[in-house]
Amino acid sequence: MEERVEGAVGLPEDAPGHVVRRRGRTTLLIAGAVVLGLVVGACAGYLVQADREPTKLPSLSQPTMPQAKGPAPEPLSAARDRRVKTDGDLRKLLLTKPKGAKDADWLEGQDGWLDLAAYADSYEKPEEIFGDLVGNEFRRAAVVGWAEGSSYTVELRLVQFRQEETVAAADYCDNNQYWAEKESSTDSWPIAGTGTGMAYVHHKPKTEAGYLPLYSAEAHAWRGDVSLEIWVYGSRTISKKKIMDLAERQMERL
Repeated sequence: MEERVEGAVGLPEDAPGHVVRRRGRTTLLIAGAVVLGLVVGACAGYLVQADREPTKLPSLSQPTMPQAKGPAPEPLSAARDRRVKTDGDLRKLLLTKPKGAKDADWLEGQDGWLDLAAYADSYEKPEEIFGDLVGNEFRRAAVVGWAEGSSYTVELRLVQFRQEETVAAADYCDNNQYWAEKESSTDSWPIAGTGTGMAYVHHKPKTEAGYLPLYSAEAHAWRGDVSLEIWVYGSRTISKKKIMDLAERQMERL
């Protein structure tokens, strides 16, 4: 199984990089000038207002609003409330291994979970992406995989972020799509019902002396605070139907 070789750090200028940029010195100088202008303006406004007669304020009392009649609305069930699902055991939302497939013995992590270090280690520069994930409020990642005979291997990941400061799930999805689209001889299709989700089939295999050519396909989408990553590898070109079926069925579970 080949490791993902495209990282999220050190992206070209046209990449939708999710690394938070530090403010430059010019930005700080502009911010300082704005603060100074606000202070000067506030002082001038105070002097003008001090010479004016006080303005009578309206009454603070407000008319009583009638309460709506009828029973209180029922809370959403767990089946309808997506947040309830994604706050539970994330592994239960992953597709299950199909009948006849073999367990994946190459998966990183433990018991279906990928911690921060294990997830960062799947990138080309783990030490850099580790800090990026911390800054983007990485919460957890669940993973499942299987082998279908000697033809294909499948790996699916759900990567969840806290998203108190940024919409990191969308950013990481965009980043993965950027690198997928950079591959030559690649076809792509939108994943229905996902907004920006995309599936990709790479027709040019990876080759290495002593090994069979390795073809690949992938899919990336996001919903709420969860980013979906799917990879399929095989000894021959993966069909559009296969990668799209995996992506659509997995997104239905979110």
